[in-house]
Amino acid sequence: MTIRTQLTSLVLIAGTLLPPNLHAAQTNLADLNKSIDLSVGDHVKVQQLLTNLQQSVASHNAAAVAALVHYPIKVNPGKKPFTVKNEKAFIKDYDAIITHDIQDAIFKQKYENLFVNSQGAMIGGGEVWITGFCRDKTCKQSDIKIGTIQDTKNLKP
Repeated sequence: MTIRTQLTSLVLIAGTLLPPNLHAAQTNLADLNKSIDLSVGDHVKVQQLLTNLQQSVASHNAAAVAALVHYPIKVNPGKKPFTVKNEKAFIKDYDAIITHDIQDAIFKQKYENLFVNSQGAMIGGGEVWITGFCRDKTCKQSDIKIGTIQDTKNLKP
């Protein structure tokens, strides 16, 4: 048996010893990243936005959360929907917008479990949506921001 044959055998044996989900997880993450790149924009920016959102909500940093939002935004925290026109208004109404249920969805969300479609990347059961927004008519420049905030458990039209 040659050294090459022995090495090939070792690689094949080692491959069978790896957990079966390892390859699937890597493929799924690659598929998720590709889906985000196509539907939302840059997956690295989406992952960073999610991390920044979780850290900012955890530290109750209303200004940092407000900076992640696209304005104007219609929010529905479960009582009565209203439109937030700018960061200053978001900061003022932060506690009414980021309810306990919305916080909970944000904290529980893992990047690798994001649901993605043509509307964006969904956090939780739709409490928050991360979306790509065109900055020019050709959409060659875009921002990745939060486009929806809603309490899906207590949603009232």
